[in-house]
Amino acid sequence: MTRVPVVRCSALTRTYTNGATRVHALDNVDLVIERGEFVSLAGPSGSGKSTLLNVIGGLDRPSSGRVEIDGVDLAALDAGALADLRRDRIGFVFQAYNLIPVLSARENVAFILELQGVRAAERHRRADAALASLGIAELADRRPGELSGGQQQRVAVARAIVTDPVLLLADEPSANLDSQTTAGLLALLRHINEAHGVTIVTATHDPAVIAFAARRLGLRDGRIVSDERA
Repeated sequence: MTRVPVVRCSALTRTYTNGATRVHALDNVDLVIERGEFVSLAGPSGSGKSTLLNVIGGLDRPSSGRVEIDGVDLAALDAGALADLRRDRIGFVFQAYNLIPVLSARENVAFILELQGVRAAERHRRADAALASLGIAELADRRPGELSGGQQQRVAVARAIVTDPVLLLADEPSANLDSQTTAGLLALLRHINEAHGVTIVTATHDPAVIAFAARRLGLRDGRIVSDERA
């Protein structure tokens, strides 16, 4: 049986109009990411790495080309089906964490399960298990304002993995974290990647995150200019 890649991008282009100027944020990108890979997207500001991450995650539509996630062509999905795919198959870790301030850590993690229609007892059990797997079970009842930046980041990661996604996308995951907290976060991501087989793609400026990835893609002017493996 042929193995289906988790991510397949074909002739991917994303063009923006800035006044009279057309900017190619992505320029004819071809990319295949296999199940279980840990990939970093690196490059200077404006290189296209965040745009590529957003297009892979279905947060942005390409101007042309094709994106498949786990064999599903995103262009074939309407807005509702695309939202369902993001909810069920892709985990996101955003730079700003995007935790809901009035909810506890447990409730933040369980919220996506509520959207899936999971019953309360089961979603709380799964949320607690996700928090425990990241070493923060004792913080389940605290709200984001009562947590440090590193603790909030762990809650955000727990939320991203609680649905058992096939793909985890992290946009500048180490931003605003000190070196010790960054090292802890990277260890968590490696554990998720190795123990659970989750494919991870990060967009980052951070040399520590780039070096940590097993596969490192360099972008410039919307194109992949290097593809290295550790």
